[in-house]
Amino acid sequence: MSRPNNLLTLALPKGRILDEAMPLLARAGIEPEPDFANENSRKLRFATNHPNVTVIRVRSFDVATFVAFGAAEIGIAGNDVLMEFGYPEIYAPLDLGIGRCRLSVCEPAELRRTDNPARWSHVRVATKYPRITEAHFAARGVQAECIKLNGAMELAPQLGLCRRIVDLVSTGSTLKANGLVEVETVADISSRLIVNRAALKTRPADVGGVVDRFREALDAA
Repeated sequence: MSRPNNLLTLALPKGRILDEAMPLLARAGIEPEPDFANENSRKLRFATNHPNVTVIRVRSFDVATFVAFGAAEIGIAGNDVLMEFGYPEIYAPLDLGIGRCRLSVCEPAELRRTDNPARWSHVRVATKYPRITEAHFAARGVQAECIKLNGAMELAPQLGLCRRIVDLVSTGSTLKANGLVEVETVADISSRLIVNRAALKTRPADVGGVVDRFREALDAA
């Protein structure tokens, strides 16, 4: 069944960013139905207090895809996802200031004691972000061989898959628990409000109205 033409879909990421986004959503005057707060709910699409607005809950990496291809008009996504996929169909008008962390090059603490990043010419790296990683090292004149992993990145050096990883770091506690340290920062990360460019152009009042709600919510914070 196709969506009604007047319906707006807001794509939200599961996990920590969603927890941080909920107060902002409330200040923007958008309240999902009560079942949205139930983490055990198998539903992925929820009504809100606005008859023409629904929210969907998807994996953080998928938010940008839903918005880029028009399945959702609006979403919240980290700029790590935007940098990795580089969708031209997406416009990111607002930095929401949530989900703050950094994308970093990391390696075993033992290696770091003798390693000199300035002397790298070729590195093998496990990462969820091959595009960003290759571009980062290319800018330094370093050839990067990227091994794509979607999780458990910290195991890669321990099991001999590679010596270095590029991953998101917040507190650094997971790195420390696995004997890793940060070597350098690739990018500072935060979550952005994103919109589908075509939807903003064809439905400026509806889509722009939601953007204005979030802008006002940020100003009121």
